[in-house]
Amino acid sequence: MKLNRIEDLLAQLVAFATVSSQSNLAMIDWVEDFLIQAGFDVHRVSAKGEPKAGLLAKFGAGEGGTLLSAHSDVVPVAGQAWSSDPFTLTRRDDRLVGRGATDMKGFLACVLALAETLPARPPTAPVMIALSWDEELGCRGIAQMIDQVLPTLGRPDLCIVGEPTLMRLGTGHKGKTSYRAICHGEPGHSAMAPRFRNALHLGADLINALREEQDWLQAEGAREPGHEIAYSTVHAGKMTGGVALNIVPERAEIDFEIRAIAADDPEEILSRIIRRLPDGIEITTTGSYPGLSAEADHPAFANLRGLLPDPEPVKVSYGTEAGFFAALGIPTVVCGPGTMRDGHQPDESIACSELALCAQVLQQLLRPSGEKG
Repeated sequence: MKLNRIEDLLAQLVAFATVSSQSNLAMIDWVEDFLIQAGFDVHRVSAKGEPKAGLLAKFGAGEGGTLLSAHSDVVPVAGQAWSSDPFTLTRRDDRLVGRGATDMKGFLACVLALAETLPARPPTAPVMIALSWDEELGCRGIAQMIDQVLPTLGRPDLCIVGEPTLMRLGTGHKGKTSYRAICHGEPGHSAMAPRFRNALHLGADLINALREEQDWLQAEGAREPGHEIAYSTVHAGKMTGGVALNIVPERAEIDFEIRAIAADDPEEILSRIIRRLPDGIEITTTGSYPGLSAEADHPAFANLRGLLPDPEPVKVSYGTEAGFFAALGIPTVVCGPGTMRDGHQPDESIACSELALCAQVLQQLLRPSGEKG
């Protein structure tokens, strides 16, 4: 695989403005045609009730092989100070700038560059690709796709989720569950405020309960070495309520999350929070994805690990789709070019050297039958 070909493919992918709030179908159509021309059997999975889709594709017959996983969506650019068009790939010295260059169209460009070489250099075992949607919204797309993975592709020996790890072997991350709390108060004139239940006061009670639980987790909760923050966390990210200063608020909403290490059950954490709350607060789950906790010395990872410049495993602080594949019993790791420090930022970029390393690792990992490493 040549770097200029990867750069050309990345430019094509970045040009599709697949912000999660918009359709990804133009990009999916393009990738689907690309993979069909490369000899893949391609299965499209359509999203329920919205103009989005994902792909499950396979080159080669039989069981086993390697599954390469990516997502098609990117985070918004609104409100960010970009110095160039975020959807036009721009080269600056050794870096390529564009939305999604790091998270995670750079990996996908490497995968597509590999894919088009397979007809001339058939691999020993099948090569599979999973391309999802709405990963940035809490892994919503893969949750709709996951039940079709094994029936469509067979059972891979290894799954690589190509989120940016600087091509380190990512063996773990926390799971996440998000919630919305509706606080029910009573409307009334603020001159008579003590006579009415204030929904914002209930919201304050919830936030205080979240802080108390976080303090407990930090002081006494379970630990999982390797994480930057080794214990589970709770976080309130958004609070709204009230209509006017002279009206006692009837309703308030709070969005919060729990990011749990493998040793913790988020429902147990939530139950401790709820026990601290007064009546009048209704909590519903709005999304979730599982964590990942893989053993670095698993035999399925040995070949990949031996190809990496730094074989020491790491745990990543962000969430990925890896836990969905691991739950199917597929040995799964996170490993991709770039670093998340560059993701979600204005002037998001990736080093050409990182793309070259990713391409090299994939090519050696999936080398053709009879070809020496």
